[in-house]
Order: sequence, then C-alpha cells, then structure tokens
Amino acid sequence: MKTLYSQAQGIFESKGSKFLAFLVPYGEFESLLTSLKQEHLKAVHFVSATRHLNEFKQILESFDDDGEPKGSSGMPSLNVLRGENLIDIGVIVVRYFGGTLLGVGGLVRAYTNAIKDAIDSAKSQGLLEDFVLRENLNFEIDYALLSQCEYMAKKLGVELVKESFLENSIALRLEGEKENIESIKAKFDKQI
Repeated sequence: MKTLYSQAQGIFESKGSKFLAFLVPYGEFESLLTSLKQEHLKAVHFVSATRHLNEFKQILESFDDDGEPKGSSGMPSLNVLRGENLIDIGVIVVRYFGGTLLGVGGLVRAYTNAIKDAIDSAKSQGLLEDFVLRENLNFEIDYALLSQCEYMAKKLGVELVKESFLENSIALRLEGEKENIESIKAKFDKQI
C-alpha cells in the first residue's frame, strides 16, 4: 500500500467542464474540503472519496457524489484510490460546469481521469511513499535508562513521548513500526 504525505493536484477538461482534483493526506481532508468550498464559489460539485486505517486496523472508506447522478462520481473516485492501493488519503474533485451534459459514462471518465492525473503528479513529484503501519506502546522506565532509550528510539525512527514523571520512573509512549518498538521494549524491559 502507498500513502501521501503532501498534497498533489490534477486537472481534466471535457466539453467545457473543468475537473480539478486535490489528493491529500487523510488528516487534511476535512479542512481542505471546507477551504475549497470557500475558494471555488462558482463550482457546482465537490465530489470526494477517502480511504483510511482506523485504530482497529480496519480500512474505512467513504465517498460523496455531491449531487451528481448516483454512481457517476463518488464511487468511481473511490475505485481509483482502491485500484492504486492508496491508504490514509482523501481526494476532492471540484467541478465547474461547461454547459454540456456529459452523461453518466462521461462523468465517470472525467472524474477518474482528473484523479489519475493527480496521482500521476504525486508519483512524478515523489510524494507517494510506502505505507508503514505504526503502533503505540506505553511503558515505564527508570530515570537512569532514559537517555539510552531516547538514543535507541531516535536510531530506529521511533517517536518517544514522555507522558509523565513518576516517583521512581518515567511513563513513556512509543510510536513507530511494530518491530522497532518491540526491540526497544525487549531491551529495556529486562533492565527495569
């Protein structure tokens, strides 16, 4: 699976209608949708789709046709994200009507081509990266071992957060790749 860490854009035109696609990390999706609606006041539709992993490691998907005919925009948009195996990502396509009706087939082609253009843009800019499942672990460590633990966490690319300072230990939260977290825990669990 791949994910996106920075916004990418694409465009497609058909019979005078413009389709502007915005591919964004999932965490930025809602705020971008709000700002696009304020910025593109003359646009007629804001079609969207999302795919993300929840805390139970389940893929949650959503789509919105935003007034376009059923099956012509939201689901095809989601299918492009699925086909590219993208996760923790959202896409919004802003449509400006050009005066000619495109029909369901024409809308499907237009929305999917706009999103594919945004994905191609993300690929060419190197914005897509392999998705790494991150896990959390809470545990306590003696004060004397903190600097060693911080060094190891930094070396392995694990985020270390000092949650609270207790009488004889520090409560930590580690976030990162599962195997890296487990190696830190294994090293310091024996010493606690």
